[in-house]
Amino acid sequence: MGQIIVLATPLFLAFIALEFWWSRKRAAGNPAHRFFGLSDSINSISLGMLSQLSGALSKLLVLGIYTAVFKAAGSNHLQGLWSGVTGFLLALVFYDFCYYWLHRAGHEVAVLWAAHVVHHQSQHYNLSTALRQTSSGAWLGWIFYLPMALAGVPPTLFALAGLVDLLYQFWVHTEQIGKLGWFDRIFCSPSNHRVHHAVNELYIDRNYGGILVVWDRLFGSFQEELETCVYGTRSPLHSWDPLWANAEVYWALLLASVHARRWTDKLRVWFKPPGWQSAAMAQAHPQKPFTLDSVTRFDPPLTRLQQGFAMLQFALALGAVAWLLWHIDAMAWTTALVQSAGVAAVIWMQGRYLQHLLSAAQVLVVELCLIATFVFVQVLPVVMP
Repeated sequence: MGQIIVLATPLFLAFIALEFWWSRKRAAGNPAHRFFGLSDSINSISLGMLSQLSGALSKLLVLGIYTAVFKAAGSNHLQGLWSGVTGFLLALVFYDFCYYWLHRAGHEVAVLWAAHVVHHQSQHYNLSTALRQTSSGAWLGWIFYLPMALAGVPPTLFALAGLVDLLYQFWVHTEQIGKLGWFDRIFCSPSNHRVHHAVNELYIDRNYGGILVVWDRLFGSFQEELETCVYGTRSPLHSWDPLWANAEVYWALLLASVHARRWTDKLRVWFKPPGWQSAAMAQAHPQKPFTLDSVTRFDPPLTRLQQGFAMLQFALALGAVAWLLWHIDAMAWTTALVQSAGVAAVIWMQGRYLQHLLSAAQVLVVELCLIATFVFVQVLPVVMP
């Protein structure tokens, strides 16, 4: 799967560039219409890189558990139901149904929101936002797909359906496509998904479908786009640190659990909806009510020179991730883990640089040390056996 993502990456970037050009053309003379931010886009794609690396390292968790359940359930005799084009389409619909419930739970259960929140942190809404993915979703997300294993969907078909479902959702992350009539009533579309990413009271926790929005209509979570969307989360991240982006809600839940006086509250805070507080917790640590007027956009300014350095760092990280994903299946797990940690360090430093928390010199020194270490470990044993 990693190699497929590597091959698809040039297409993703080309469509992002095309959307950027078109949005600039549409917004000419109106600076209020800012559909892109350089730091935001770099941060979103960088989080996608981390997600792919973590997915490559944890694929045995998801596919391994799925395959084990598939075999233990004795589902081999059902494989014939999923053969051919019809079987694939049925499996895709089945996957999308399971995805709907995972996605919905990701908004209604705090510990699952802690993983999913990464995808919602951007205050922009464009194709780069689609690549903004969690690095911890696999930890619990596999549970929601076990019905497919019990129904005899072969592991390879399960993986293929998941890939198609994921790739489909790329194009719906845009403000450049309006409503699509009958299509909006059946499928997840840009209009429907804009609603999902908005923090407006009317839109909160709506439109979970990945490919089909029919599930939302059936289970009461559909909302048509009626007013201008405001994007992000109700507790804004206000950081370009990709590691903190993945950890912030887990940390907040841990603190809430530690500070809660009752043992039941310490446990319930993880499984109740995000932001839940018991009466005792609300009295001890009251939360400020959310209003759209309180939303401020996070975007520390960069000079042209700083923008150029940031884009150079981004290109370096993208190349390193592409190389690693292409070769990772042939690596020992420990080697893949160490090299992924090195690339993650580069991505982390990039985020810190965008916030002016690291200088260009500091970033370059650490990168040179990482490159020297890589050469020493990988190249020298080949040159000097």
